[in-house]
Order: sequence, then structure tokens, then C-alpha cells
Amino acid sequence: MTQARTARCGTSAKGHLLVVDDEPTVRELLPAALCYAGFDVDVAADGEEALRVAAHRPPDLVLLDVMLPGIDGFEVIRRLRALPRAAGHGVGGDVPVLFVTAREDRQDRIAGLTLGGDDYITKPFDLEELIARIHAVLRRTKGEPSGILTVGDLELEPEGHLVTRAGQPVRLSPTEFRLLHFLMVNAGLTMSKPQILENVWRYDFDGDPSIVDTYISYLRRKVDRADPKLIHTVHGIGYVLRGPRA
Repeated sequence: MTQARTARCGTSAKGHLLVVDDEPTVRELLPAALCYAGFDVDVAADGEEALRVAAHRPPDLVLLDVMLPGIDGFEVIRRLRALPRAAGHGVGGDVPVLFVTAREDRQDRIAGLTLGGDDYITKPFDLEELIARIHAVLRRTKGEPSGILTVGDLELEPEGHLVTRAGQPVRLSPTEFRLLHFLMVNAGLTMSKPQILENVWRYDFDGDPSIVDTYISYLRRKVDRADPKLIHTVHGIGYVLRGPRA
């Protein structure tokens, strides 16, 4: 039987994660990086052990490999999704799952998301992107957007519709505010113009994408008047909001 390992980061941890991977290097290095990023991490090397660990100490999110010894990641998520939410015990069927796997075939990605996965990232992955995706999934599933969002020295308070940069208020129109909120909720992730249209303007994909460019320009004049710049263009794809690199 494999032995789970815990990398505890103290009571101030941003969330409790379960990393499930059969590669020793991943089980060693990834939890250390996530711990450094402020998370509390449990580790399991196969699917059966993952289910036992999750039942004993329910995580806020599972980082799940597909190719595992014994039962694979797809079977693990099937069993997780079949579990009832038990008061005080058991992971429950609603735990978020982010697939982290070397299997990049489109059908594998579709299968993982169809089975209830919340996101899917392939190896080798960029650590900053993975951490950004973890935050994005936790925000979506735990209702975190209702709290204050912070990226670098930029802060946004959704309930009060307040935005500050380096402590100074930033006045935004309602549409500019919705756009900034969407980018901050997904900080570190590149958002395509269709995604922005659908989530900010509620348009289907046949909406005019030029409106996105126009409002990004408006937003930059107000938010990125000083360095470091936070809103970046990813040519041919869309836009990303990210904090200054160390």
C-alpha cells in the first residue's frame, strides 16, 4: 500500500490540496512549491490511496494525474463524484478536481471535463500558470469572488464596486469594472476575446470582438497609468492580468 505524505504550511494556508501522482519527482517538488505558495498539501501515489486520504481529510481541491497504477484518474473522479457529502466526514461529490497529466489528447481532455473535472492542464506545465488555475478554480467553486481581489498593488472590492491601485482610488464605468473583475478572478490565465465577451457582455461567440480591445484600452488608461503594467496582450489569443514578476 502506498503511503500518503502531508506538507503542512501552517494555519494561514490558502487552502488544503491533495496531489495525486505516481511520479516521485512530482510528488516531491510540486507539494514543496505549493506549500511555498501558501497551500496545505497532502500527497498520494495512486488512486486508492487518494480516495482514502480524501475521505480522512477532505481537501478543498484535488490535483489529479490520469495515468496512475491500479485505478486511473478517470475512475478516481467517478468515485469521488459518486460520494455523498457527509457531515464532518468524507470528501463529498462536489470537491473540485484539476487534472494535471501528460495525456494531452483532446479526447482525454474532453473525458476529464465530462466526468466533472473543473480544469485540465498538461505536463510539462508552468508553475505560475498552475497556481493561477488553482486560485481560479477555488474562486469559482468556493465563492471567493465576493471577497476583495488583490493582484500586486491593485485591489478590487466587488460588493462596494471599489478599485484602488497603490492605495489610490480608480474610477471605472460599470462595464470597465465587470471587465477588470473578470480578469482579476482569472489572474494569471490568458482569457480569449470570446471568453471575455461571454462573461462580461454576456454575448454568444458571434459578438463583435473589437469591443474587447476598446475596453481593454480604456482600462489600461486607468489601471496601468504607472508601472508595473498588469494587463498584458497575448497576441493571437487575448489578454491576461498578472502581478509583477519577482
